[in-house]
Amino acid sequence: MEEKYLKLNDIGAYKISFNLSNYIWDIVILWNYFEKDTLGKQWVRAIDSISANIAEGFGRYTKKDKINFYRYSFGSLKESMDWAQKAKIRKIITAQQYEYIMNELAKLPRELNYLIKFTNEKLTM
Repeated sequence: MEEKYLKLNDIGAYKISFNLSNYIWDIVILWNYFEKDTLGKQWVRAIDSISANIAEGFGRYTKKDKINFYRYSFGSLKESMDWAQKAKIRKIITAQQYEYIMNELAKLPRELNYLIKFTNEKLTM
């Protein structure tokens, strides 16, 4: 019987946040200079940071290190929500884009908590 090892692309939180970061990139890249320079750069950094921290945590050796990076993703998640709200209020994203983004972001706390719980239960160190 062949053992199956967990891969980064098997992690729900990673897949959701990675895809969402590319969706937001495609929106922000079309903005004018002022919008990109003020809101866009920070939003892209925050949204990219969610999946990047999951990836970095996945590559760490100890359970404590892994979980720390998964928790950092929560901060980037909240920051991304703030930038989305600002983009909507400032009318630089559509209502449909906002709804899609917020719906995807709303999935992440549960996914991240599951990842932390899984890591706590399955890893010995």
